[in-house]
Amino acid sequence: MKDNLTRKLVVRSFVYFFLSILLAAVSVSMLVPIVLWIVTRVGPLQNLVYSVFSGYHEEAVLGFGVLLFILYYAFFQWSIFHSFGQINDTVGRIANGSLALNHKIVMRRSHPLSSMAANVNNLAGRLDAALEEERKAEQTKNELITNVSHDLRTPLTSVLGYLGLIEQDRYRDEVELRHYVQIAYDKSQRLNVLINDLFEYTRMRHDTAALKVTSFNLVEMLGQLLVQFRLPLEEAGMHSKMVTKETTIMVKADAAKLVRVFENLIANAMNYGKDGKQVIVTVQREPNAAIVEVINFGEPIPSTDLPYIFDRFYRVDKSRTQWSGGSGLGLAIAKSMMEKHGGTISVSSDMDQTSFRVSVPIIQ
Repeated sequence: MKDNLTRKLVVRSFVYFFLSILLAAVSVSMLVPIVLWIVTRVGPLQNLVYSVFSGYHEEAVLGFGVLLFILYYAFFQWSIFHSFGQINDTVGRIANGSLALNHKIVMRRSHPLSSMAANVNNLAGRLDAALEEERKAEQTKNELITNVSHDLRTPLTSVLGYLGLIEQDRYRDEVELRHYVQIAYDKSQRLNVLINDLFEYTRMRHDTAALKVTSFNLVEMLGQLLVQFRLPLEEAGMHSKMVTKETTIMVKADAAKLVRVFENLIANAMNYGKDGKQVIVTVQREPNAAIVEVINFGEPIPSTDLPYIFDRFYRVDKSRTQWSGGSGLGLAIAKSMMEKHGGTISVSSDMDQTSFRVSVPIIQ
């Protein structure tokens, strides 16, 4: 049931009205005889009281009762008026900045304005949270611009440097020329990867990338993906293995985007798990989801880094002097893609292994 402040105040006013009448009547019935008893024993006042009450007895008693009623009613209503003033004063002080947005108006639950105070507190709290989110968004935007500028400038400087050497004919022979061209080409490729990752991440974060949903066998897709990575893994001195009891797990998703997620995870395992010599992909079925784990056995991720591993541009090695380790957006893109699919992605790491766990909703 919705809280109706108007109804509460009207009901409370009627209660105070009748209570004030009752108290005024009781007070008159008790006080008038007492006053008359006291006054009649004071000689000089006897004639005065007699002359007043002889002609206006009922009017005087009624007037006295009305006065008491007004006093009682004003007293009862004062708590409501005072609370209105307290709420108004607090809102004004929050508005002019003398109180923090998270300041709370304290009021007992039984008070008729407690719901209004709670609503003001909730409104101020949500406004404070919105401003905090805006500050974080502004900080994140500034960090994004700084990181993008840095990551674009590093390979671009190399490209310009080597192209400048070629343009100035500052090479000894054709072999050195081809070496310079190859370096410039590699750096350009890395620039292309970063720009594409930035574009993909922005599309995913702003919901502009529509999913092309189809039904397909997740186990088969992962098997084909590992076949594609066989040669790069061998060149890195590693091998892969898929462990599963399932032959068919049907999912309804954007196949290209899920491939991108698992490509990022396998590439990440190659970059940081070379010492372990292998990448294991496990697949199991749960009631509502397929659970895929991509496991490597390299150096563990420090526990201080785990909460931030899916942040954009976050790198465990903290190094930006080399362009190793990709764009720093792969895991952030993977998380955004899984959220868009209604799935999840998480990571755990210890001295034995590092495991990225992906939950993909399945077709019932």
